[in-house]
Amino acid sequence: MGQKVHPYGFRLGVNKPWRSRWFSERDYDKLLVEDVKLKAELRDKLKAAGVSSVEIERPGNKLRFIIRTARPGIVIGRKGAEIEKLKTELGKRTNRDVFIDIVEVNKPELDAQLVSENIALQLEKRVSFRRAMRKSVDSALRFGCKGIKVRVSGRLNGNEIARSEWYLQGRLPLHTLRADIDYGFSEAETTYGQIGVKVWIYRGDIYEQKRRREQPNVGTSGVF
Repeated sequence: MGQKVHPYGFRLGVNKPWRSRWFSERDYDKLLVEDVKLKAELRDKLKAAGVSSVEIERPGNKLRFIIRTARPGIVIGRKGAEIEKLKTELGKRTNRDVFIDIVEVNKPELDAQLVSENIALQLEKRVSFRRAMRKSVDSALRFGCKGIKVRVSGRLNGNEIARSEWYLQGRLPLHTLRADIDYGFSEAETTYGQIGVKVWIYRGDIYEQKRRREQPNVGTSGVF
């Protein structure tokens, strides 16, 4: 009853890559905890930059961060001052050579995490939850998504009893593995308590183009 599968985890290795890419036999637990803490801290530090996701790679003794953001100028800073400051800070803390790659999110309206954060921000500013949901749904559809679902849960409009409300427009094939479904979650800290915001965005199907290798002709000797 009520068992849900994470849309991103369900598609790992099919059409979604891992968010942390490294291998370790000995210190797996320590590196995993370090990854989680670093990602949370970076998200908190770069809250104004609209960070969609933080990916980590560990080639050798190096540490590479791939930050996907809607506002790369805030992360980089004037003449790259902010990014250099961030590099030295992370380098001192982890004792590794730190590299930071910034990837710009061209359409923030089609990024589920950014959409959920935007709705949460509006709820904190006391905008009506129905208006915030409808606005996000309309803008996502305008930018070409095939389906979107937004769900908010908590003390909506300050009511005593917490409830959930959702809005679905278009298609959302959650069981289809080839479907490119982006999922985002954020929490709005209101005066009445926390309101959770979940967003699913369906951006179409991903088909693998597999080229069949041409089989060599069978010769007279019968060897392939």
